[in-house]
Amino acid sequence: MKYTLLFFFSMLLHTSFGQAAEGTLLGTWTAPELPASNAHDNIYNEVWGLAVNDHEFAVIGTTLGTHIIDVTDPNNPIELFVVEGGTTGGAIIHRDFHDHKGYLYSIADEGSNTALQIIDITQLPDAIEVVYDDSEFFTRSHNIFIDASKDRLYSLISNGDAFGYSPMRIFDISDPLDPKVLGAYSDLDGYSISQVHDAFVRNDTAYLNLGPGGFAIVDFVDVVNPNVISVITAAEYPQSGYNHSGWLSDDGDFYYMADETFGSDMKVLDLRNLPDIDIPTLFNSESDTTDIPHNQIVKGDKLYVSYYFDGLQVYDISDPINPIREMYYPTSKFPYTTGLYRGAWGVYPLLPSGNILVSDMQEGLFVIDGKLSTSTEEIQKELDNQEFVISPNPNNGIFELDLTSFTGQVISVEITDNTGKLILRKPMFTNVHSIDLSQNLTNGIYNISVDNGEKKVTKRLMISK
Repeated sequence: MKYTLLFFFSMLLHTSFGQAAEGTLLGTWTAPELPASNAHDNIYNEVWGLAVNDHEFAVIGTTLGTHIIDVTDPNNPIELFVVEGGTTGGAIIHRDFHDHKGYLYSIADEGSNTALQIIDITQLPDAIEVVYDDSEFFTRSHNIFIDASKDRLYSLISNGDAFGYSPMRIFDISDPLDPKVLGAYSDLDGYSISQVHDAFVRNDTAYLNLGPGGFAIVDFVDVVNPNVISVITAAEYPQSGYNHSGWLSDDGDFYYMADETFGSDMKVLDLRNLPDIDIPTLFNSESDTTDIPHNQIVKGDKLYVSYYFDGLQVYDISDPINPIREMYYPTSKFPYTTGLYRGAWGVYPLLPSGNILVSDMQEGLFVIDGKLSTSTEEIQKELDNQEFVISPNPNNGIFELDLTSFTGQVISVEITDNTGKLILRKPMFTNVHSIDLSQNLTNGIYNISVDNGEKKVTKRLMISK
């Protein structure tokens, strides 16, 4: 079936998210003795996470190979094993990982001796075993993604000894140690593609980031005759650049997409009316015009992004069209420099503990506490306290502050951001006050403190314009 291109914009909301809280660093791991890549001065690249036998592990790639780090005690990460890659040293920039049915799949994008390595991880933390190391199908792959529900591995920008370059290949890995080629794709139902840089796949539906070629959603139930659901060319969406990566919301209604282009915002794609795709929102890390996103993962109502120079960025997407930046952690020491790639490469927030793994290209592995001090759950608990009421909350900066239940004649009210910066301080009486701070507050979470001299009560104010 030919694809039908039906694409439109609603009124585009360009948001700037402020007042996020800095995350708490639990532990780090580095291997400074290893050489950096010749191209980007990075020792480290992708990160993945594993939960095996009641332990948690970080998997991080380096110019040497695949490192397995025990992070069960997040304050004391310990390297247990390293699997040396077929090619090592300065030629290596990028490795990628996914696990499936007790096996870790490891691949690199560079090197004449690169091959697919499959590692048995079922005996962790005591032992691992490399059970497959072969270049028949893989002499390079920029990224891999496994659709576990269908036992399929998607190899993106790949070569193999048995065949040449392909923008994308699909493998059957129902037998994890015997990959079988199902198809190779440079044409999607009449839409020609030069590469698939990254993919998110769920139940045979693939969300494909096509590098310079835009974005496509494709049904691969029939791998011989895939059905293109929708395509957006690079010319058809705002701030397009190199379409790098994305991740689907849990309900499948929204896709959060990154163009790996300096100064390009991330995009919210509304998929509720497919084949029409709406892009209602652009958002960023609110730091510098040269910021550049890289990889992202959605977990529930949170979006986790490795943001190069800007380190880790975490957004509340409980309102999926209006991401609110609520936590960050600065992994990189480098100043913004357009054209250079430095800082946070990968992120993995899916460990049972909730701890967040981040790989920084120059600084190594970071383990960050996943508990958000500004979580919506905490805010709801505060709202249940009726000593004073903020209505509505969230709001756009215009709200009512009801102090009728707060005792005392004259009450001091303070509003501060999460850095402690004072926004407002004034005395108020015990009645209802209309407040308009819409010109003063950007999107984010603020603190309102009410003090009568005997007690002080603080609640959170969420701004979402």
